[in-house]
Amino acid sequence: MPIYKPSELVQYMDLLGISPKKRLSQNFLLDGNIIHKIVELSDLKEGDVVIEIGPGPGALTEALLKTGALVIAIEKDPVLAKGLERLQTHDGKLEVYCDDILEFPLEEKLKKINKKAKVVANLPYHLTTPIITTLIPRNDLFSMIVVMVQEEVACRFIAKPCTKDYSSLTVFLNFYCITKYGFKVSHNCFHPKPRVDSAVVRFSLQKPPEGINEEQFFKMTRTSFGQRRKTLSKTLKELYPETSISELLKTMGKSPMCRPEELSLEEFLLLYQKLQIGIK
Repeated sequence: MPIYKPSELVQYMDLLGISPKKRLSQNFLLDGNIIHKIVELSDLKEGDVVIEIGPGPGALTEALLKTGALVIAIEKDPVLAKGLERLQTHDGKLEVYCDDILEFPLEEKLKKINKKAKVVANLPYHLTTPIITTLIPRNDLFSMIVVMVQEEVACRFIAKPCTKDYSSLTVFLNFYCITKYGFKVSHNCFHPKPRVDSAVVRFSLQKPPEGINEEQFFKMTRTSFGQRRKTLSKTLKELYPETSISELLKTMGKSPMCRPEELSLEEFLLLYQKLQIGIK
């Protein structure tokens, strides 16, 4: 049976002889309605391959298995990983690995299956950014990523230009995928209760723009936002001539005094291409 009450979770963890670990961001989701909404947002079908990161006691895992998907659960805590074996289906649709997602050989595993996977997870909050920035560029391995993160982080993921939450991370995500805010999740839906609310975000991965040196492009965008109160002409002068930046912004219909948060992904790409032509 799914674990949907704090008392049931405490009883289960007592049975395992463990308690939630703060260092692993173990705040376990207990709300069945939220779990149903996560699965629905993931648009899972029978035969899909799902990577679940940090499944914990397995409430979401059990719901994922009910869709008929093959679930590859990667849990760092060895006791919780062992406990997930109780959810194994009659047709062996659950694979459990006790490992760190940032060290797990995802590419090797998925190449053997020869099918793109979906990532569905309640992410450990202290590792949200490293995990997202590692997985998002791999449209060769994943078609969709649906994750629960802190509410304030979700706002940065889906931010629009000219807002305070818009950043180089937002540009990075827009380069590789289409982001969609799913829904907010109250901190009351977890045990232990975190101090902040959460939100579920969906990333639909796509091929990145062609003909772009990604390392150079992201160096430009990170530098742009490094001192976001300054104009692009000032922040980018360590990479490009200051006068060139101002002139190119004018040709794009932008003010030479504009700041990084005023440019969309498409405008950053155009600026990058024009600057690259200028230094050749």
